[in-house]
Amino acid sequence: MPRLYVLGARQRNLLLRREEEWNLYEAALVLEIDTDSQHVRTCVEYKTPLEAKANENSSCVFKSGTLTGNTLYTCTSTEIVIFHVPHFHRTGYISLPFFNDLHHVAPSADGNLLVAVTGLDMVAKIAPDGALLREWCVLEEEPWTRFSRHVDYRKVDSTKPHQSHPNFVFELEGETWVTRFRQRDAICLNNRARTIEIAVQRPHDGICFEGRLYFSTVDGKIVIVDPSTLKTVRVIDLQAIGGGSILGWCRGLLPLAGNQVWVGFTRIRKTRFHENVLWLRNAIRDGIAEKPSHIALYDIDTDRCLQEYNLEAHGMNVIFSIFPVVSKTNPI
Repeated sequence: MPRLYVLGARQRNLLLRREEEWNLYEAALVLEIDTDSQHVRTCVEYKTPLEAKANENSSCVFKSGTLTGNTLYTCTSTEIVIFHVPHFHRTGYISLPFFNDLHHVAPSADGNLLVAVTGLDMVAKIAPDGALLREWCVLEEEPWTRFSRHVDYRKVDSTKPHQSHPNFVFELEGETWVTRFRQRDAICLNNRARTIEIAVQRPHDGICFEGRLYFSTVDGKIVIVDPSTLKTVRVIDLQAIGGGSILGWCRGLLPLAGNQVWVGFTRIRKTRFHENVLWLRNAIRDGIAEKPSHIALYDIDTDRCLQEYNLEAHGMNVIFSIFPVVSKTNPI
């Protein structure tokens, strides 16, 4: 697969070294990478309009998305943005008052949209015209128990610390699932008794591919789960393959045939939410070198890293999603 789309953002020049994420990124980006020639081009540079963000300095990042045919669904913290690829004509846009710190959007089997509303510890199902069809709190409480329907949360910088921090939505056998960062699991929202334990570390992506579920964890592991049993069948430690450097915050998976996987890594930033990066404390203490934000291709049969691309050199500082490029004549 020689060409890839990568979704993320460019970091602004910092006046304060400890700037938090909600003010850190100045423009959402989609890059196209030719992994043969190493040519990189910017497909989209996007900034959220002022009416859909808290203030002029609010971050703009393309979070996790979904590519289906020639349609790319993605989100910023407060918007769903839909593109027709490969030309990236914008074909859809939704921004609702309860959108805060969105992390993922995906089309559902019934033609609607599932969105992880991370800032409110919720998942919502939304019609293409923006109508709210259903909402779930990802904890054992009713939606809106801790939040108000009367607040425009697009105008709230952050609701952190979150009690769950749902990251990534997917469907399995007609049911809606979401990964939960703090609980280290994935949970079925239609049947709370069905869960997938991801105890090795805090998860992000949950990708269905060739009869298996692939989960990323922030410390650089891929957890492969059998969806029929909901049990882990394998854990791949990319940090152990990585040659001794700190790989970064692991987020963004693209499994390929032949047991190869593209993985995204974002350079670890300073944060006041220290519990989110406790897994790094030994490496930081020992002075281990830190890699820039990059993507890497792994052969998980032989535990080898086959390719790496430094994306900071091309203006991308945070990475959320990786997809195969759609050609004009041969859409996937």
